Amino acid sequence: MDMHTEQETLDSLGYYTASNASLGKKKRSSTEAAEYPRRRATIACQICRLRKTRCNGARPKCQLCSDLDAECVYREPGIKLDAGDKLILDHLARIESFLHSNLPNQGPRLALSVNSPATSNDTNLGNDDPSTRTSPSGLPVHGRLSAVGLGSWVKPPASLSISTMPKMHTTPALHLLQWPLIRDLVSRTYDPQQLLQLEMAREPLRLTPNSGFDLTNASTYAQAFFNYGNVWYACVNPYTWNRYYQSALAQGFQKGPMSCLVLLVLALGSASHSGSISFVAPDREPPGLPYFAAAWSFLPSIMMRNTVIATQCMVMASAYLFYLVRPLEAWTLLSNVSMKLQLLFGSPNRIPTQWRELSVRVYWNALLFESDLLAELDIPHSGIVNFEELVELPGGFEEDEDDEEQEDMDHHTPGEERQMARNYPGFLRPVDSHPGIRRDELWYFLAEIALRRLLNRVSHIIYQKDSTHTLASLGPIVSELDFQLSQWYDSLPEPVQFPLTQAPLSNPAQTVLRLRYNACRTIIYRPYILAVFENEQAGLDPGVKECCRRCLDATLRQLEHITSHREGHLPYLWQGALSMVSQTLLIMGATMCPALSTLLPPASRMDAIIAGVVTEVERYTNLAPSLKLSAEIIRDAERRRQMYLRSTTVCL
Repeated sequence: MDMHTEQETLDSLGYYTASNASLGKKKRSSTEAAEYPRRRATIACQICRLRKTRCNGARPKCQLCSDLDAECVYREPGIKLDAGDKLILDHLARIESFLHSNLPNQGPRLALSVNSPATSNDTNLGNDDPSTRTSPSGLPVHGRLSAVGLGSWVKPPASLSISTMPKMHTTPALHLLQWPLIRDLVSRTYDPQQLLQLEMAREPLRLTPNSGFDLTNASTYAQAFFNYGNVWYACVNPYTWNRYYQSALAQGFQKGPMSCLVLLVLALGSASHSGSISFVAPDREPPGLPYFAAAWSFLPSIMMRNTVIATQCMVMASAYLFYLVRPLEAWTLLSNVSMKLQLLFGSPNRIPTQWRELSVRVYWNALLFESDLLAELDIPHSGIVNFEELVELPGGFEEDEDDEEQEDMDHHTPGEERQMARNYPGFLRPVDSHPGIRRDELWYFLAEIALRRLLNRVSHIIYQKDSTHTLASLGPIVSELDFQLSQWYDSLPEPVQFPLTQAPLSNPAQTVLRLRYNACRTIIYRPYILAVFENEQAGLDPGVKECCRRCLDATLRQLEHITSHREGHLPYLWQGALSMVSQTLLIMGATMCPALSTLLPPASRMDAIIAGVVTEVERYTNLAPSLKLSAEIIRDAERRRQMYLRSTTVCL
């Protein structure tokens, strides 16, 4: 990528390259300068911003709003929009304008006959190359969707973020069991709340702190964390790691958040080094557990502190609980983190300047984790999303970071060093000697933030559980959301931009982003599958058929190489397993629907793909009761699907 192209990529994502002069003195060379998000101040009312016209700033109404007799809304002081936010608002304004101009006389529950002739003016139909897509003009098609699985297009109130997961939505896997065809594949009725109930009734994690944990492989685990683990979280400063490690050793891992943080890094590093926990025998201790148990003994006192490093330790502990496939225990810690962050961000002077970057990264980790949980479980919202527009995007860590807790960084004497060497073999190894430990990567983390916000918008706009939706109103919305997904892909920097092929990738970050991309595309187009399940005649509409093809294609791309989900085993095993179940149920129903089965590969290929998913999810049954139930559901569904297909063949 040449410099001009790279700068265009950064600009399209809302980043800019900061000079060393503006950041303060660094130890890194100029070629290693970090890319920082650009934030722009809001100086106009929302209507003038959306219309890109100059606002005279008059109160209570500017001149333009007075001329239009429109409500004039100014953002509160201090709230900033980045380039991505502005682009999103522009797109949503275009959707609203399209709906108002094309459906002026239709009520919110307009339904058109499925027997009406179908037309489509979507210029992108049949084109799956994001680089050649143009801004959508809408996809007006016909038919009515039931309340099962969908919501209605509702403009969020001005005080509500458009990237918020709705409190009532129908995205989770078990909601698909209420769909036609799919509900015939299960032998009993499942409450969508059942996964949450199983996790709530689960035996708590029992930990016995072990003072005899082994540090012989500490260097290996630290390198594994910074090479393969921190890419998912980006919330441990690689430039100060070795200093923290030596400080924890000097204290004998007996006190303070620094010791806790080091132990959590080693726990996650051991997990990164060992591979997916699904391959660990149930009677064996999970990798990294002794380090986590030791860190857990510090958490009660750390939870009483309202400091940035306290939130960092708790987010890292949540990350390890996600690795252990304990989503509700992770959520319990995250809820506490959310309250602390809302307290810290509630006033500009509560976060010291030297800790601002870390607080930003902890914030986005907490928001991403919570959004993933809210997508599958009906749990309370913490309110952390209300600060989304106040918190900037992550930038770069400073190498010369001051210490928040000086008492945890006491120097030790040579005699103490010799004692530590006897107590903790290998502690004098240069833990940061590997180049991976001296690297601060943000590309994946920034890409995941942007994609998670888009996923939340999809749930907010399409899947709110408050009303029915119509294909007529859904068309332009779906087309617009797919356009935003294409823009996200086109803006990915080269290190994380994955090819849109089905071949396996060697880069874990690219593999996970591709899975997340296809998952987002699936749920964008999933309402059209429901429309055909409810009335097969809807599949005769070319526009509906094309949207179904897009959905099924994205679904198959997630399932054809099912072992690729293991690349995200550290942060996403639980979420990934439920995603597999959702996509498989969708495919199963499609194989039983004549109008959709023609869009799929041959039956033998479909049988092999589904069998691969069943085998993979079976591997997770001992990790969580919610995954055990999920495995039972798709195993039972596949057995009944085969019976249905055999009976259909006999009848023919």
